[in-house]
Amino acid sequence: MQVRDAQIIRLIERIGEHYRSNISNRFIRPALLQLSLEKQCWDLIEILTEKMEQFRYQGFLLDELYRQIAASARFVSITRRELVPTLRNRLSGGSTGPDRVLRDMAVNNFGSNLQLFADLLNELYVNLVELDKQDAKGHKPLYMQIPELQDIGRLLIG
Repeated sequence: MQVRDAQIIRLIERIGEHYRSNISNRFIRPALLQLSLEKQCWDLIEILTEKMEQFRYQGFLLDELYRQIAASARFVSITRRELVPTLRNRLSGGSTGPDRVLRDMAVNNFGSNLQLFADLLNELYVNLVELDKQDAKGHKPLYMQIPELQDIGRLLIG
């Protein structure tokens, strides 16, 4: 199923913008690279958050979006567990002046920014499930056929 819904596309744009600005910015990215995530997971997150232009006009494939959301939810869960408690220590030192202030702001707000990212992912997932149910018309919706989505709520909520 091709997803071309304008509301969903705007939400994906917001997710990408938030991720680039507040999650994977120049201050936090070095710590993110130390997370224990496999390359495929990083690739799916990158497609969702940085490759919007490729899909804007042709639409998104529903199963691909589900897999991107599942990878992003796994990222959120691992980041909460492995990075949030130690972020300040991992990024201490190195910056001075204005960069230090910006780095401290990024570190201080990272937990709430990660939660906002999780909330946006959850909103996207809920909207896709609704579209999926409408499109299923008597068949089993796609989200029920993808095993990675079974614990999506637990991963996003924490």
